[in-house]
Amino acid sequence: MLKRKIHLILLVMMMFFQNIYVRSVFAQPEPIKTALGDIPVDIDGFATWFLEIIFGIAGGIAFLLMVYGFILMATSSGDEKKLQGAKETVTSAITGLLVSIFALFLFRLIAVNILKIPGIN
Repeated sequence: MLKRKIHLILLVMMMFFQNIYVRSVFAQPEPIKTALGDIPVDIDGFATWFLEIIFGIAGGIAFLLMVYGFILMATSSGDEKKLQGAKETVTSAITGLLVSIFALFLFRLIAVNILKIPGIN
């Protein structure tokens, strides 16, 4: 009788701890907390996070270059060479921004619509 109770208790304990172990193994991993925000550990979340960061930086650089070009235009004081350099700076910034947007469009077209890679929205 005592042996049977011990077996029952051990069986219940094994089922309880197995349930905890299975939950911990198959649980979604927690993101890594950094100064840049929570970095996802799974590949789908990381790809989305990484693309948002990269295209945000590209947009910020293009904006700063446009502001710099407009300041150069305002301070050129009629000098044709300085004015031409400022126009080229603004044109290059806008071109870079358009290339970045076009690259994002192509990536979404290929990854989401054609290849239908799961997890990338």
